[in-house]
Order: sequence, then C-alpha cells, then structure tokens
Amino acid sequence: MNKQYIEKLAKQIIKLRVEKGLTQDDLASEFVSRSMISLLETVRTDITVSKLKCIADSLNVSMKELFDFE
Repeated sequence: MNKQYIEKLAKQIIKLRVEKGLTQDDLASEFVSRSMISLLETVRTDITVSKLKCIADSLNVSMKELFDFE
C-alpha cells in the first residue's frame, strides 16, 4: 500500500478507536496483537485484509467505514 494511504487508514482507525473509548489493548485480539495495532497506527507496517477485518469487527464497524476517509 501507498504510505499516504496507510497514514489515512491509521488516522481513521485511531479516530474510531478513540470515539469508542478503546485502548490499543482493548482493540487487540487473538488475531491482531497490540503491537501490530501500534505499528499500524504509527505507520510502521502494512497490514493484511484479514487483519483489517478483525480490527473492523473489534471496532464493531464495517470494512467500508475503516476506509471512509476520502
């Protein structure tokens, strides 16, 4: 993925997580570690679609909402 696109995705995930009053630990699951969430939010890694789906599920939002930043 393009770095600017990942930055936008990261900001959207942070926004949704904070709106729901969740920490990175709260968002972590058996499929996505807290360290992976941290790396994604600080734009230091790329992420698979399956892991994004896990994050969306944990946030109780659709995949579309994760990408609703443009």
